[in-house]
Amino acid sequence: MDLITVDKASTLVNNSIEDFGLEEVNYMEALGRVLKEDITADRNFPPFNRVSMDGIAIDFNSFISGRRSFEICGIQAAGSMQKKLEDLTGCFEVMTGAVLPKNTNVVIPYELVTIENGLASTEIEEVKKLQNVHLEGLDRNKADILIRKNTRIGAGEIGVLATVGKVRVKVAKQPKVMVISTGNELVSVDKVPLDHQIRRSNVHTLVALVSKFGIKAQTSHIEDNKEVLKQKIEEYLNHFDVLLFSGAVSKGKFDFIPEVLNDLGVKKLFHRVKQRPGKPFWFGKRGRNTIFAFPGNPVSTFVSCIKYFYPWYEKSMGLKQPERKMAILDEDFSFSPSLTYFLQVKLQQKGGKLYAVPVAGKGSGDLANLVDSDGFLELPDDRSTFTKGAVYPVLNYRGL
Repeated sequence: MDLITVDKASTLVNNSIEDFGLEEVNYMEALGRVLKEDITADRNFPPFNRVSMDGIAIDFNSFISGRRSFEICGIQAAGSMQKKLEDLTGCFEVMTGAVLPKNTNVVIPYELVTIENGLASTEIEEVKKLQNVHLEGLDRNKADILIRKNTRIGAGEIGVLATVGKVRVKVAKQPKVMVISTGNELVSVDKVPLDHQIRRSNVHTLVALVSKFGIKAQTSHIEDNKEVLKQKIEEYLNHFDVLLFSGAVSKGKFDFIPEVLNDLGVKKLFHRVKQRPGKPFWFGKRGRNTIFAFPGNPVSTFVSCIKYFYPWYEKSMGLKQPERKMAILDEDFSFSPSLTYFLQVKLQQKGGKLYAVPVAGKGSGDLANLVDSDGFLELPDDRSTFTKGAVYPVLNYRGL
């Protein structure tokens, strides 16, 4: 079968999204989840005329008439019932967050006031009506939408949920994800490998990659035995929404995954993409199951997960697709095969622009090189020479 382009592969993946339904969770368990209801204000924000600085609250007209000393008539503390200034020539001491006392409309900060013998005096010559007062409803009105559906919930959203008393919140259900490795050469992380063995790393990389979305993936390792593979994979198809494979999808004698998936009724949507690394990538569906079978080389697994699984998940959850980040190639680069090339790069901010510096590697098996890089510059398949200063999409997996 001919290779398909990266754009075609992305389209097929993004047209295969799933709706996993919704559930209600406690608001403190909603961090990182995708909101599935609009959150509205249950009252005005702020719900009263709120004092925004510690000081004294006075009547504006009293100040305008020339008064600069005010008898202290009491204290309006935060959390106390609203008090009333009966004598408009006096004042209340007020605390940040308190209700503004009735008959007052100016707050003068303590820093500008001298208090002696129950009298508050100031030498300032000018005040503005409602200065240092946060008016009721200034931020939001009752029933205004504060957080829109399909927002990913962060710390700020948690604070809003708490503010409006939203104890239970509707969020998108997470897919059940199984990450599977195959191969007799792989041993567990806690084992000392023999000369012909290596430790399992790709599954743990994938678990870490999908944890960005709060997914708690499970892992499994299956030996290179077709019948065992078939039995185990069928079990996982019956219990998980998404299977992420690493390895056994190329043309080796023991690369059984495509054949086994076909035997189990999984519809192949494509196998082999016009890209490097990650050319043998296999993708398919069976009912509500979605299967990403990435090549076994660690860099191939890494970039394919970011390039294909991430957008698929975001679209499945109803999240708005982020704008593609672009970076400026900081050195001339050449790549001769007619393939989309994911160039490992170090990212730098210079003069407000993002630059990508190529990082020399030793191929898709160079796992350690991922530590020295920040992302992948996506170079198109229609040329072999890439000139310094040209701009290309970048898949970054660090903070820049």
